Amino acid sequence: MQISQYISDLLYRYECVTLPNFGAFLSHPISARINEATNDFYPPQKQLSFNVQLQSNDGLLASYISDVENINFEQATSKIETQVTQLNSRLDKGETVEFKNIGELTTSKEGKLVFTPSDSINYMTGAFGLGAFVSPSIERQAHQKAVGGAIALSPKRSKSNVFKYAAIAVLALGLSGSIGSNLYLSQIEHQNTIALEAANATLDTKIQEATFVINNPLPTVMVNLKKQSGDFHIVAGAFRIKANSHRKLKQLKTLGYDARLIGTNRYGLHQVVYESFETREEAQKALFRIKKTHNRAAWLLIKNLP
Repeated sequence: MQISQYISDLLYRYECVTLPNFGAFLSHPISARINEATNDFYPPQKQLSFNVQLQSNDGLLASYISDVENINFEQATSKIETQVTQLNSRLDKGETVEFKNIGELTTSKEGKLVFTPSDSINYMTGAFGLGAFVSPSIERQAHQKAVGGAIALSPKRSKSNVFKYAAIAVLALGLSGSIGSNLYLSQIEHQNTIALEAANATLDTKIQEATFVINNPLPTVMVNLKKQSGDFHIVAGAFRIKANSHRKLKQLKTLGYDARLIGTNRYGLHQVVYESFETREEAQKALFRIKKTHNRAAWLLIKNLP
């Protein structure tokens, strides 16, 4: 599995791509800049960094792998865990781990991870087609010339003018190229949006069509629930038989979770959630805890409930 390629693909669209139980690759936009010493012009770009503290599984990478490799979410998560084990083993041996087109990770003498970003790819889609270039410095000179007793200023024609005109031509070409690239970029963004919506629909089908067959379903259990709010829900399961969803609900409440039923999804499956939260941060912390201690198949649903 080419984990580097998957992470690289996601960095075009997301500012944070987490490799669960390993760390997160972050991208921070920086403005265009000039190296005055060498006259190098650099376009806007995303600067890459690595944060070892961000290790919780937000499901982004696993969902993408699941869609690309046509496997379920659990299989994708298992593949990621295997890759992380191998990466940690290499780092423990003092090896340098390379993430193609992203950067390299090494372990310092103090035992800390050191990340060296790669500059081979610019992940800022707004700067598509723009590259670095060198422009010679322009020297402006003025000379006095007498005209009818008055003093006028006239530019001195020399070889330096050739460089001036050349610089103007380069800037003009750069602007025209930028306009053309923006038109092309808008088409790419449109296609990416369509592809992403199709991928999310496919993944939603794979995850939520999972059924849990129980031969002897229990009668419906009526539970009085207190009012909960929040658009971030940790899903425990989706059941085709309604009685089974109530059985799952009772099990979760026995374990102390503030569980509830949130109705049926588009496939007619009855969904049961552990809890609902107001913010993504709270939900991700709870999801990490639940996946670690109770259910590795739990996942985060973002939905505004009536």
